[in-house]
Amino acid sequence: MIRNIWIPSNSAAKYLGITEIKLTDLRENGFLKPGLHWKSSPYGQKKPWNPEVLYNLAMCKNFIDKTSSIGEYGQYAA
Repeated sequence: MIRNIWIPSNSAAKYLGITEIKLTDLRENGFLKPGLHWKSSPYGQKKPWNPEVLYNLAMCKNFIDKTSSIGEYGQYAA
């Protein structure tokens, strides 16, 4: 069975064990890459200038697991 790997930020943050704010910070500071870790929702938006962000749960989990074993995210360049 194929399931959707792209999920909204609130669900992604809950599963990853971090806050939505931390998830947004990782995206906005370039740690999470567009098209790989996150994408804009393809569905119609009430605010097209601020689309909903969807996260690839497997790729984000891989990044979080890898960086948390080394230390804080600040060790990585954007």
